[in-house]
Amino acid sequence: MSLMLLDTASLYFRAFFGVPDSLRSPEGEPVNAVRGLLDTIAWLITEHRPERMVACWDDDWRPAFRVEAIPSYKAHRVADEAVGSEVVPEALAPQVPVIAEVLAALGIARVGAPGYEADDVIGTLTDREVHRARTTPGSSPSRVDIVTGDRDLFQLVDDDAGVRVLYPARGVRDPDAVDQAKLAEKYGVPTGQAYADLATLRGDPSDGLPGVAGIGEKTAAKLLSRYGDLSGILRARDDESDKGLTATQRRRLVEAADYLAVAPTVVRVARDAPLPVFDDALPAAPADDGRLQSLTERWGLRSSVNRVREALAGRVPAT
Repeated sequence: MSLMLLDTASLYFRAFFGVPDSLRSPEGEPVNAVRGLLDTIAWLITEHRPERMVACWDDDWRPAFRVEAIPSYKAHRVADEAVGSEVVPEALAPQVPVIAEVLAALGIARVGAPGYEADDVIGTLTDREVHRARTTPGSSPSRVDIVTGDRDLFQLVDDDAGVRVLYPARGVRDPDAVDQAKLAEKYGVPTGQAYADLATLRGDPSDGLPGVAGIGEKTAAKLLSRYGDLSGILRARDDESDKGLTATQRRRLVEAADYLAVAPTVVRVARDAPLPVFDDALPAAPADDGRLQSLTERWGLRSSVNRVREALAGRVPAT
C-alpha cells in the first residue's frame, strides 16, 4: 500500500516563491501559495497514484528539545522572541490557514504533533508504515514517498524498506528520486543513517547548526567510509593510537566534543512523535463538498481545486 508524505511547509514555501503573486482572490488577497500547493498535490496524485497521503504539519517549527540541545537551532529565523514565531513573508502568513481549511474539505489528512516538526511526523509515520509492512501477515510491501525540499529527510531513505525522497531540485514536476544509489553518488554515503551522521559533522547554517569546523561534506563522507558511523569516528578521536585521523582532524573533533554530544538529537528526526488517530486514505471525492465549494468561491481557487478533484476521481492505484 503506497503512502505519500508531504513536507507541507516546504512545499507551500516553494509554491509561494515559485508561483506569481499576481494570483489573487476575488477580494485581492494573494493565493499563490494555496494554488501552487493544490496544483502540486494534483500532479503528485496523478503522476504517482498513491493510495494514501498525509500533509505533515509543523505544530512546532522550533521544538524545545532541539533548542535546549543547541540554542542556535533556527535562532536566526525567529521573528518574535517572546512568542517564538517564525519569520514568514507577510503575504504568505494568511494563506496558511486557508491551506489547512482546503485540505480538510478535500479530505486529505493533515497531521502534526505538539512540540514536534513536520520532519518528526514524517519520521514517525515512515517507521510505522515500515513496521506494519514487515509484521502484518499477508500485508503488501510498503512504498513510502516523502516529498520535500529539505535534505534533512534524506536520512529516512531505505531501499529495503521501500522509502525514498522525491526532492524537487529542478521543481516539483521533475524531482530527484533519492534512493541509496543517489546518496552514494551525490554524497558518498551508503544509507540514510549515514547521511544523518554526515549532516551532523557537516552542519547546516540554514538551521543554525555549526557542524565541526574544517570538516565539510567530502571529509565527513571519507571519515564515515573509514569508520562506519559517527560513533566509530568518535572512538577513533579518543584513541590516540589510531592513525586514520590527521592531527588536525582529531583536534577539530575534540574541540567540537560538546556539539557532537548533543547534535545527533537535533539532526535526527524523531520516530515516536505522539500523533492523533486519523485516516490517511485518499478519498475518491471531497470529504465536505459544500465547504470546499464555499472556499473555492471565496478564494478564487476553481482551477486548482478542479485539478485536485479530477486527480482524486481518476486515481488508479499503481501496480
